Amino acid sequence: MQLNDPEPPEELRRRSRVASLVVLGFLVGLAVRLFSLQVGDGQNWQDRSDVNRIRWERIAATRGRILDTHGQPLADNRPSFDIVLVPEDTKNLDHTMAQVEDLVGRELRKPEEIRAAARKRPPFEGIVIERDIDWASIVALETNEHRLPGVRLAVGPMRTYPEGDLASHILGYVGEVSEKDLSNRQQYRPGDRIGKTGAEQMWESNLRGASGAQQIEVDARGRRLRVLSEAGGQRGESLYLTIDKRLQAFAEQLLDGQEGSIIAIRPKTGEILAMASAPGYDPNQFARGIGNTDWRALLENELRPLNNRAVQGQYPPGSTFKVVTAAAALEEEIITPESKVFCGGSHKLGNRTYRCWKRGGHGEMDLHDALAESCDVYFYQVGHKLGVDRIAAYAARFGLGEQTGIDLASEKRGLVPTRNWKKERYGESWYAGETLSVAIGQGFLLATPLQIANLAATIANGGLRMKPQLIERIESEDGENLFEMEPETRGRLGLQPKTLQQIREALRSVVHARKGTGKAARLDTIEVAGKTGTAQVFKMGKEQIKTDSLARHLRDHAWFIAFAPVENPEIAIVVLIEHAGGGGGSRAAPLAHDLADFYFSLTRGRDYQIADSGARAFPAPWDIAVPEVLAREIPAGAGTHAEALPPVDSERPGAEG
Repeated sequence: MQLNDPEPPEELRRRSRVASLVVLGFLVGLAVRLFSLQVGDGQNWQDRSDVNRIRWERIAATRGRILDTHGQPLADNRPSFDIVLVPEDTKNLDHTMAQVEDLVGRELRKPEEIRAAARKRPPFEGIVIERDIDWASIVALETNEHRLPGVRLAVGPMRTYPEGDLASHILGYVGEVSEKDLSNRQQYRPGDRIGKTGAEQMWESNLRGASGAQQIEVDARGRRLRVLSEAGGQRGESLYLTIDKRLQAFAEQLLDGQEGSIIAIRPKTGEILAMASAPGYDPNQFARGIGNTDWRALLENELRPLNNRAVQGQYPPGSTFKVVTAAAALEEEIITPESKVFCGGSHKLGNRTYRCWKRGGHGEMDLHDALAESCDVYFYQVGHKLGVDRIAAYAARFGLGEQTGIDLASEKRGLVPTRNWKKERYGESWYAGETLSVAIGQGFLLATPLQIANLAATIANGGLRMKPQLIERIESEDGENLFEMEPETRGRLGLQPKTLQQIREALRSVVHARKGTGKAARLDTIEVAGKTGTAQVFKMGKEQIKTDSLARHLRDHAWFIAFAPVENPEIAIVVLIEHAGGGGGSRAAPLAHDLADFYFSLTRGRDYQIADSGARAFPAPWDIAVPEVLAREIPAGAGTHAEALPPVDSERPGAEG
């Protein structure tokens, strides 16, 4: 080949063509790939890029407030600094968590728990791994943020109970959603808070509110750069209770150091003014996230502080039940108000002897005196003539043996025995002696303090059995009234007016007569009606033993019911003291006196001076104005004589009424 040949050799041309085809093929492949990426999968890659750079961050809703009848907060919210982790932003979750734990100085959620939670929420949504951290932890995390990929601090609402354990059993508490909660409620995410007990649970849908969201820009390590847009959430609705915080606090202080319950009800409407259960607990423990040690301590505490004794405690009602037996005997014409029974201190039935609480007896007793002095022998004989099934029928009218309908979960029904009940439960026949025990509120009978409080309220308002109410109204975030409580009738006693009047007069004598067992509840300027009760825990046998000498858990429970003023009752009260070691007249009636006196001090605008009744002084200042709500009446046409049945209760033989 010569250098000046005009035509390149054939081999060179062939190689050139091959090279051109290779380059062309590469360019075509590149073009196809670019087309695929930009057109076919363009949206997908754009979305993935945006997720890494722009995210929607969920903002937890702020729960609605819970307030007393005067607008005083009982459950509110405060800012909480929380540690949030986005698992997708950290390459080594275990290492990152170890670093965080080292900085805050304590164990946090396990990595396996975080991975499990991550599978149940949308990608790149943060998971709260610790709530409400202290200032030292905040500083440590902020200082070391650059070496903690996926970890950030967030400020969110934390439930708080500004009065600590005040009204804890009414309010309940919030906790993290469980697996069951998540399966039943699609709007919840792992880590959300939900009402677990009390009003927090019953009114969860109102209190919860709606979550919001922020569109934020983040860097490659998941750190927030700026907020691009925001979709506002909605605060939960505010719940106004019928509870008066002042009266509630006073009732709880009266129970300080004891186990039991005190309830105050407005008889005409069923509004609960106070509902104390002791001992209580601090719901703030749960809002922050209670630890295993504290949780076990509450569960294993023999005094059962988590138990709401007002609606979950079931006790023999003692002699407070004699009101039911008396109503049944008068209505069934077993006795007349003038019928006399001699009490010599005991009553013999078959080969057994049933004692009266008063050694030596009361002598001749009519119905009025038998209620005023709480004579057991009188009601043994009356109960024997009535029979257990008729007694049970009247107990049912008073609402015993069924839930009152109050807006709290886990309310107990109590127990009103009958012949058929015992046959079905134990396969045994009913014995006549068991009727005698039921007639004075012992034996198989069980009632909650709320049922007995409702019994007192029903007698007070003329026989109308009202549903106990805890919710006064519900307001939206902007103050709009969404719901207002209306008094609700559950039944009418159906007693003759004269029967009800005779019982009310006898209950007045319990407090004001010289031999009345409830003299400790007497007020100076306002007439009080009441009934003492003592519920036997330990069977004495033939000997009368002072219960103070028994082990504490064997001592009697003390009851007292009251309403005042007698002619136009504004308040009905029940006091139950567990294992008081004495009768209702000496252990429970003084507390009812103090609560009634304090209530009338509030409503009459006078200073309160606690009487020398053995109850603790209450030094707190009361500077909240009392509104017109204290003068509410029952709705027009509701009637004056109700058709409901009396609750059962009695005193143990050998215990003072």
